[in-house]
Amino acid sequence: MADELFRALADPTRRTILDELAEKSGQTLFEICSRLTMKHQRGISRQGVSQHLAVLEAAGLVETRREGRYKFHDLNTAPLRQIAERWPTPDPSGPEESTP
Repeated sequence: MADELFRALADPTRRTILDELAEKSGQTLFEICSRLTMKHQRGISRQGVSQHLAVLEAAGLVETRREGRYKFHDLNTAPLRQIAERWPTPDPSGPEESTP
């Protein structure tokens, strides 16, 4: 799972898609394509964006739900929290020394 997560995050377009989903969750493919084109000047085909979303979904970073004809994409930050918890930050005050 961690390999898929890092592979998904390695691509700048996928990171931009995650930024857009963080700003507004529950977007359709059409909305994501529009935002990438209008806001980021990225001329990516719908098929290209769909493939990026599939990689993000396989990594667990994007969840989807269907409502009628529409498929909505939501950001899932749980895998990122798991990665952050993998390498905990040491306590800056250091361990307490016991005196004999």
